[in-house]
Amino acid sequence: MNLETLAPLLDTAAWRALQLDLAAAGQRRLVFMEGARELSRQWLQALLPALELEGGLWVGEADEAPDSRLASIKAVQARQWLGQETSVIVWDGWRGNPPDAFAALSGTLIAGGLLFWLMPSLEEWGDFADPDYSRTGLDHDQLHPFAERMARTLALDPSVIRVQLGLPEAVTLPALPAPASEFRVTTTPDQQALVHKLVAFGLGRRRRPMVVTADRGRGKSAALGMAAAQLLQQGRRQVLVTAPARDHVNALFAHALASLGTDVIRAEDNRIETVSGAQICFLPVRDLLKHRPEAEVVLVDEAAAIPVSLLKRVLLGWPRVAFASTVHGYEGAGRGFAIRFRRILDEKTPQWQAHTLSKPVRWAEGDPLEALISELFLLGADHDSAVGLSDAVAGKVVIDPWHPALASEAELTSAFGLLVDAHYRTTPADLRQWLDDPAARSWRALVNGKTVGVLWGAVEGGLSEELAEQVASGKRRIRGHLLPQSLANHSGFPEAASLRGLRIVRVAVSAQARRLGIGNRLAAAAAEWAKLEGLDFTGTSFGGSADLFVFWASCGLEFVRIGLQQEVTSGEYPLQMMSAHSDKASVLVQQLRARLARHWLTLVPLNWKDLEPKLLAELAAELPSCYRPDAADTQDMKNFGDGHRGFRLMVPVLRELSMASGFMKWLGAHESAAIWCRAVLQGWSWSDIQNVSLCSGQRDGEDQLRALVRELMQSGPKV
Repeated sequence: MNLETLAPLLDTAAWRALQLDLAAAGQRRLVFMEGARELSRQWLQALLPALELEGGLWVGEADEAPDSRLASIKAVQARQWLGQETSVIVWDGWRGNPPDAFAALSGTLIAGGLLFWLMPSLEEWGDFADPDYSRTGLDHDQLHPFAERMARTLALDPSVIRVQLGLPEAVTLPALPAPASEFRVTTTPDQQALVHKLVAFGLGRRRRPMVVTADRGRGKSAALGMAAAQLLQQGRRQVLVTAPARDHVNALFAHALASLGTDVIRAEDNRIETVSGAQICFLPVRDLLKHRPEAEVVLVDEAAAIPVSLLKRVLLGWPRVAFASTVHGYEGAGRGFAIRFRRILDEKTPQWQAHTLSKPVRWAEGDPLEALISELFLLGADHDSAVGLSDAVAGKVVIDPWHPALASEAELTSAFGLLVDAHYRTTPADLRQWLDDPAARSWRALVNGKTVGVLWGAVEGGLSEELAEQVASGKRRIRGHLLPQSLANHSGFPEAASLRGLRIVRVAVSAQARRLGIGNRLAAAAAEWAKLEGLDFTGTSFGGSADLFVFWASCGLEFVRIGLQQEVTSGEYPLQMMSAHSDKASVLVQQLRARLARHWLTLVPLNWKDLEPKLLAELAAELPSCYRPDAADTQDMKNFGDGHRGFRLMVPVLRELSMASGFMKWLGAHESAAIWCRAVLQGWSWSDIQNVSLCSGQRDGEDQLRALVRELMQSGPKV
C-alpha cells in the first residue's frame, strides 16, 4: 500500500475540523497508528501539513520526523518539556516506550491536542520486543503482561481513534456535540482562590507553610506565578523560587511576568526585577540551601520530585515557604511525598495549611485522554482500605504468594495504590517492571479477603565465576542484579555476584494496618520461600532512614553496605542488608560486615558527613565491635572527662570508642548522641554544629562531650 492507495482513507479537512472541535470542547485524543511503521510515517507525512503543529513534538529518531515543524526529542528527554505546552505529539513506539516519559508528555498537550502513537497491532503487543526493555533489564523472550493490559485498555476505550492502515475501511473520526460554550484557557475559580490564599500566606505570619496539591494540568504553577507577582506589588522585596530544574517553573515565570506588566524593569532567565527593585529569583534547590539568600517568601514547585530531606531544610530555613506538588502524575511521587512530608510538617510547623486544586485549566473536565492515561498507567491507583482491622489485630491475616500479572484490575489497582502510598517514588515504570520481570516474586497480606500489604521481590545473582570477577573489577555491568553486583563491585567480594538470592524491592502495608507485624510477616514469608528454593540469601537495598533500618533489622537482615552517593529521588544514602540462608552466604555476610567495621571510622567523615545522626548511630551500633580501649586510652578518657585534655587530641580515641562493644547502642538513647555523631564521627566544625542548634559554641559542645564521657565511665556499659 502506498500514499496513492491511502489517499481515500485520509480526509485532511476532517482531521483539521476535529482539531478545532476538540479545542472548542476542551478535549484531547489519542490516535493509535496500528500496523506497519513505515506506512504510518507516510500517512502522517500526508496528514500533518494540514494540522496546527505549533509546539508539536516528534519522539523518535530526528532524521525520521514526519514533519519538519515538529521538534525532535528522544523519549528520555521528556522531563525537559515539563511546564511546556504542545499541540501535537507523534510518538514512535517502535523505538521504545518508557512509561514515565509517555505519561509525562501526554500532560503537556493542550485542548485540541492529538497524541499519535505508532505501534504494532494490538494483538502483537504481548510479545513485541520493545527496545526500551533492554534499558531496564527486562527479557524480550518473556510475555509482557504490562503491554497486554495496555492493549486491552486501548481496545475497550471508545475515545481512542484507531488508524489501521492495512484495512480498506476509512478512519472513523469522533463526532463531538457542539459545546454550550467554547472552551477557553482562563483563570479558574480554583486558581483565584489559591492565588488569594498564597498572597495572604506570603504577607502573613511566619512559620505557617502552605502545601498545594493538584493533578497535572490544574494550573498550580500559574497560580504560584500570579501570587508571586502580587506579593511584589504589595510590598515584598524578595520572592525565591526553587524546583528540581528551571524548566519546571516556565509557567510560573511566564504568569508572574504577565501579571507584573509594566512594573517589570528587567526580566532574565532566572530573575524578574520590578521598578521598585523587588525581585522574583530562581535557584536550584541545592544552590538555595548552599547560599541561603534572604527572602520573605520561598515557593517550591514540583516538590514531590525533591528529596524530603532537602524540603525539610528549606522548610526550616525561611520564614514563609509554600510547596506545590503533583498528586497523581507520571512521577508517581505525589502521595508518597504528601504522607512522608506531612509527618515533618506536623512536627516542625503544626500550623501548616493545605490547599487542593481540582479543576483542570489546559483542558476541560472529563477529558478522555486524561482518563485513558490514568487508566493505562494506574496514575490514580487508590488502595481499598475498607477492611476489618480488628481481625488483623486478632491475627486473622493470611500471607499468600501472589502474581500481580494474573490479578483482576481491581486487585492490581488496590495493590499498586499501596506501593504509591508507601514509597517516595512509585512510577509507571515500576508497574511495568512488577508485571513483566520474569524474576519478580510477590506476596500479599489479606484480611477478610482484602489486601492490606504487598511485598515485591526479585531473584538476583547466580553469575558465572568469570563474569562475577569482571563485575567486581568494574569491567562489566549487567542489567538488573542490583544487590549482588553492588556488593561485588563496591564491597570487593566477587562471590557476592555468584550467589543467588531474593532482593526485596518494595514492601508496603496500608496505613491503618501498620504496627501490627504485617510487614515482618511478609518479609518472613519471602525469606522462607527463598530458603525452600535453595537461594543463598534474602536481602534488600533502600534509601536509608532510621525507621526503615530498624524495620529491616527486626526482619533479621544484617547491615552489609551503605552507598557513597545520595539517591536522586529520596536524597538518602542507599543501605543494603542481607540474611544468609547458605553456608557460603553466611561467610560472605560475616566478611562484608567485618570489613565495613574496620573501614568505618575512615569512611564516615569522608563520605557520610550529611548522614542523619540517628541513623548513623543505629548503623554503627549494628556493626561488629572491633576496638577495646587500653590503659592509656582509658586514662585519656578520664582526663578528657575531667577537663584536663583537649578535644582535638582526643578525637582518635573517641572515634575508636565508637566501635567498642555496646557503646553506640548505649549512646543511641543519649541526648548527646547527635553532637557525638557530628563532632566525633563526621568531623563537623563547631560553627557548623552551632548552626544546627546542637550547641551554643565550641566550649559548650566540648562540655557536652566531656559530660557524656564522665557518665560513660561512671555508669555506662563496660567498654
